[in-house]
Amino acid sequence: MTSSSPVPATASMVDRLAAIDARITAACQACGRDRAEVVLTAVSKTQPPEAINAALAAGLRVFGENRVQEAQARWQERERSGLELRLIGALQSNKADQAVALFDVIETLDREKLAAALAEAGRRQGRIPRILIQVNTGAEPQKAGVLPDQADALIASARDRHGLIVEGLMCIPPADQDPATHFQLLASIAASNGLSVLSMGMSGDFEAAIRHGATHVRLGTALFGERKPA
Repeated sequence: MTSSSPVPATASMVDRLAAIDARITAACQACGRDRAEVVLTAVSKTQPPEAINAALAAGLRVFGENRVQEAQARWQERERSGLELRLIGALQSNKADQAVALFDVIETLDREKLAAALAEAGRRQGRIPRILIQVNTGAEPQKAGVLPDQADALIASARDRHGLIVEGLMCIPPADQDPATHFQLLASIAASNGLSVLSMGMSGDFEAAIRHGATHVRLGTALFGERKPA
């Protein structure tokens, strides 16, 4: 099954998850990968409590949020045992303390100032989240992410100077370009830095991302339907 076979908006969360899992499995089989190598991150931003409840009841355990304050309102009062919360939106340095306190993984480190802020917040709290470096593979001026030719330096600094746990890389390809080129670039940067985690691929292109080595795919619309306004 390909991305041209969307899950109907009226399907239940269980049905949608089963259909998506089948597509992930098929994509893995097509390129000789083990299904267990790919983690589904449910993009829960802007979703109401009942949608989160349905996702949890369906068995989803990894969630992605774009904004710290919104995620706090959604998750701080919930039982978090067995769950993983990932920040997949841009992070301001002045919110590093809040992000470190809330998230298990921060996928959007993209500059030296933020690396320093996260490291300091981690020292204060005695809790350092795992980190992904966001790479702006399309060099889009409106988009967050370190430029590809500066990624090696930021990875080294985050690891060696700031002592952060850098697991891998994340990208959001330009909407008007073939995402495969950007997935290939991200995989190449990761390989040259000994990084094993690649968060890439969303509802419209996750099968292509899997072909190019994605370990985490971030799906919102495919799981929850069209996103509601915040």
